[in-house]
Amino acid sequence: MYRFFEQLSSRIVAPFMGESSRNSKIWPCRCGQSLFFRNSQCLACSALLGYQPEESRLTSLQPGPHDGSWTLDADPDAGLFRRCANLDTPAACNWLLPDNGHDSLCIACSLNRTIPDLSVPENPERWRKVEIAKRRLVAQLITLGLPVIPKTVDEATGLAFDFIGVDLEGNAPMTGHANGLITLDIKEADDAHREQVRAAMHEPYRTLLGHFRHEVGHYYWDRLIANGPWLEPFRTLFGDERASYAEALDRHYQQGAPLDWPQHYVSAYATMHPWEDWAETWAHYLHMMDAVDTALGFGMSAREMDFDYQPFPSSTLYDPEHPGGAAFLSFVNAWIELAGMLNELSRSMGQPDFYPFVLPAAAIAKLHFIHLVIQQAGGKADEVLQAQ
Repeated sequence: MYRFFEQLSSRIVAPFMGESSRNSKIWPCRCGQSLFFRNSQCLACSALLGYQPEESRLTSLQPGPHDGSWTLDADPDAGLFRRCANLDTPAACNWLLPDNGHDSLCIACSLNRTIPDLSVPENPERWRKVEIAKRRLVAQLITLGLPVIPKTVDEATGLAFDFIGVDLEGNAPMTGHANGLITLDIKEADDAHREQVRAAMHEPYRTLLGHFRHEVGHYYWDRLIANGPWLEPFRTLFGDERASYAEALDRHYQQGAPLDWPQHYVSAYATMHPWEDWAETWAHYLHMMDAVDTALGFGMSAREMDFDYQPFPSSTLYDPEHPGGAAFLSFVNAWIELAGMLNELSRSMGQPDFYPFVLPAAAIAKLHFIHLVIQQAGGKADEVLQAQ
């Protein structure tokens, strides 16, 4: 048992032992304490902290030359920054923004068009949970190089969020995406409500972060696929999105998914319409990329485990001859092994599976397609793979 804890300890400190740290989910404070994505103050030395989204890093701060300005311990020459004005609200945002004299909200908070009515007693805590999930989403989008433009900057192509509850007539809002606006029923932040809906909808998985990753997939379809060179390849792989969405929705809820859906899709809902297949697969891509990056940041690896598992061959890729195909396939196979290990850990605690899905070969081609689209759009997706 001592040997087990010794090995675990060595894995936890591994990310800090090298001369250069990989892009990770843990960072060192100036005192040496490990810092995590959600921290706003070091628990060891009480240093104030801030997340710099442009560099995907959390750093301890030093007071700047004027009130409210800060410099970064991680890069003192990076200039002056301000802490987001939502730090002292229920959102508890720990992000930074350049000290330019006029902006007060960070890039993540500037995406909010409507926040919950905070006079409702439950809403401050709901908003806190929602913002935690949204910041993780936005941080990943920026790391991948995807454009994150608020609607306040570009109404036509920008992104915005409405976090709202029931209207004056008592009608609950519909969670979804329309023309860059992502609407979320704030009650989704209530664990009991969300679990009730998940069970009623026969879903294996339902989280705030999952909602965001799915809905933002619709947004990026509009930005990266519609009316562009990827549209015809999309139709070949996912299907023709010109098929009636309303009819597809009615058919799905009346007849359910085809019996053979596990052989072709990441989820039953993905069978409903090509747009939903894209959004579901997009969400799984973001899940996989973030989880593998986090695991490796902690020195975790499933490669040393003995799994009876046959890895996917290159023929399952969208473009088997692509120069980056081998790296992507390595990432996918690492994810399958890691998910298997984490599922067993969840079961050992009497919890549902960490990743309650089985990826078919057909989904691997779709995941690779999405990776290529993101790489072309942002130029950083391959870098994230190489860091892994």
